Amino acid sequence: MSTHRSRYRRIATILEHHGLGLGLGLLGLEKWIPFNKGVLGHARRDEPYTSPEHLRLALEELGPTFIKLGQLLSTRNDLLPAAYLAELVKLQDAAPPEAWEPMKAVIREELGADPEQLFAQFDPQPLAAASIGQAYAATLHDGTQVVVKVRRPGAVAQIHEDLEILQNLAERADKRWDAARQYNLPGIVEEFSRTLRAELDYLQEGRNAERFAADFADSPDVAVPQVFWETTTSRVLTLERMHGIRVDDPPALDAAGIDRNQLARRGADLILTMVFENRFFHADPHPGNLFIQTDGSIALIDFGMVGQLDEEVTEQLSDVLLAFTRGDSNALATALLALSITKNTSDRGELGRSLDVFVSRYLGRPLSDINLSHLLGELLALLRHHHLQLPQQTALLFKVLMMGEALAARLDPEFEMLQALTPFSERIVQRQFSLPALAKRWAQASADAGALLLELPGTLKQLRRVLENGGLEVHLRAAELEPLVGRAERIGNRLIAGMITAALINGIGELVSGNTRWRSREGVMIGAGASVVTALGGYLLWTTRLRR
Repeated sequence: MSTHRSRYRRIATILEHHGLGLGLGLLGLEKWIPFNKGVLGHARRDEPYTSPEHLRLALEELGPTFIKLGQLLSTRNDLLPAAYLAELVKLQDAAPPEAWEPMKAVIREELGADPEQLFAQFDPQPLAAASIGQAYAATLHDGTQVVVKVRRPGAVAQIHEDLEILQNLAERADKRWDAARQYNLPGIVEEFSRTLRAELDYLQEGRNAERFAADFADSPDVAVPQVFWETTTSRVLTLERMHGIRVDDPPALDAAGIDRNQLARRGADLILTMVFENRFFHADPHPGNLFIQTDGSIALIDFGMVGQLDEEVTEQLSDVLLAFTRGDSNALATALLALSITKNTSDRGELGRSLDVFVSRYLGRPLSDINLSHLLGELLALLRHHHLQLPQQTALLFKVLMMGEALAARLDPEFEMLQALTPFSERIVQRQFSLPALAKRWAQASADAGALLLELPGTLKQLRRVLENGGLEVHLRAAELEPLVGRAERIGNRLIAGMITAALINGIGELVSGNTRWRSREGVMIGAGASVVTALGGYLLWTTRLRR
């Protein structure tokens, strides 16, 4: 800790000043509180600040890294109560503008010339000033209007120092505090560090923009700014400037003749396509990052924060969706435990009973009666109660869906997000049960079974030695059996899926080869029919397992 002495002291002072001293001992910061605490910078008022307000104020005073951490935590309904989320969402990544000369020096260092030479016009007054960088309006020599983002001098060094401190504090809290272990604080900080470091790199943001442009190249409803790589580095980013009406300005949209009902649906389709089709999505679609152009297309800006869903998480989300739509609380419990990072901190029986109540509230109700944000909010509160923590990308996904619904509802109060989600969810289920997906599960099941068979002789030898030495005693709680049961069920499902796939492939193969001379047509049809019957029998067995 001695290498960051002054920063530790600053953190301890601010936390103690805001009544967060209880956490100082758990974080190992109590020794850093100075006798002369000085004057700290939030406004005084007659009405006492609430604990959530104190947390927000403390994060603001601690600077860019902690503001970004608060913004991330504001998306984590599975970690924090609603009062804290409502307060943290107020955190604004804003800062007093940096003087022009230091920012001009960054451009010169990165691009090898002054901005007056590189651009036909360059306005030294920033369009926006954030904690990491500032944005300037400029014009290229060919007349193209652009926005130039420039990273503040010294921003990276401060953030790297803070991230190292946060990791140390998380590790210390994990050793001293039982509640911290339930939420895997080191893991949260590690994920946050990766996200923030990626946001510091403007080259990565440029690549993100180009990926979005490729994903929507054939869509006339979506506009993504062009990246000008000749004047882009890790510290300077030049993007085409997007003009338009803010999506949260209904009077201006009406004056421009934009159909707000259609816009709500196109905006929802944009978000759902990013999430469920491309699995690469804009993770901060707030109104300031969405502009409606004169032709009605939606222009996206600011690609520093993105989300990406890997195949495993997508399959787990599909399992959650299937279980919920069938009203199967037992299968939903299994799917949520598989999706959660912290699988062993919840009582399975109590979780099942909570999900029974949750599912019963929505089962049989028309989609028009269900608000997606309320549904997700209830589910996330339930996960928080049972100490189940979602992967960061999944938490971002839920946040984006709720933001998308709120924006669409502002444009069209009659809009139903779940109705828009239905065709996407149907395609997810179809993909999960497609032949390629089933074949992949068969291959994975074969690999798992093969690994178990290879381990079996050594395991039996070890078991024999134990039994010869007096046997063994086993004490297991029901919760500890969950990972074993889950693995057995996964292997079983994959084997059944493999049986279906193998039978179908065999049946098709029999039909294709039916013109060979040495086999009668009747024999071919019988063989193919038997294979198809086997496949259907496997399917029935599988669906029976899914309904349990």
